Amino acid sequence: MGTTQKNAANGKKSSGFKGIKSAGWVIVVCFVIAVCIYKLVLGNPDNFVNGDPNNHPINGNFLGTIYKGGVIVPVIQTLLLTVIALSIERFFALRAAFGRGSLSKFVANIKAALSAGDMVKAQEICDKQRGSVANVVGATLKTYNEMENATALDKDQKQLAIQKTLEEATALEMPMLQENLPILATITTLGTLMGLLGTVIGMIRSFAALAAGGSADSMALSQGISEALINTAFGILTGALAVISYNYYTNKIDKLTYSLDEVGFSIVQTFAATHK
Repeated sequence: MGTTQKNAANGKKSSGFKGIKSAGWVIVVCFVIAVCIYKLVLGNPDNFVNGDPNNHPINGNFLGTIYKGGVIVPVIQTLLLTVIALSIERFFALRAAFGRGSLSKFVANIKAALSAGDMVKAQEICDKQRGSVANVVGATLKTYNEMENATALDKDQKQLAIQKTLEEATALEMPMLQENLPILATITTLGTLMGLLGTVIGMIRSFAALAAGGSADSMALSQGISEALINTAFGILTGALAVISYNYYTNKIDKLTYSLDEVGFSIVQTFAATHK
């Protein structure tokens, strides 16, 4: 039965975008892009006085100001780009998991077909909907039909077999839904911490300039302050986007899981009510 369940959950109906398995490569690519942006765009000589990145940014030049945030800037940019990339990846992966139509309408149609005892129509609805919920329901319906013809088992054993198929099919789909979300959850904290680190480094430079004796080096002082403020802003932005993305997709997964539970309960109850 385990092979049958896996085939039902992973077979033709499960085709579609399954998400990125190796998120480490996403981070590496984002780091390379971040370094290129830092060196070639932010560090462009045209952004600075006399065309020298060691000088002050041209008055009002925001790109040059960001460049003065120092080496922490590409690190935070890497985290920011990773959040954006994985958020887009999760959007397409979860859209495929939800299937082709409205999930709430799919659940209602399945429940109506179950109430009418029309298992063929219920299976047709799953084939049309596709996605993770439809895969799980389809696998459960297949076991339902098998149990109707199983004469060697009593009613309780049949119900248990249907419930087990539901749980196993759900377990096969859930890892795909939650993939890469732990990385987003980590960046919610890591982004802010990197911003804080950049702030501390910038303030150290500022105080070092003040402690130089005599009149403080205005360039070193302003660079330290810029580094502190830019990194603070980037860190907060990265953490905020990561929190929003993580909570949004977690909520969508909870909605999908609730739909699975609702339909699964209906299937088991239908079998219990129609079989003595």
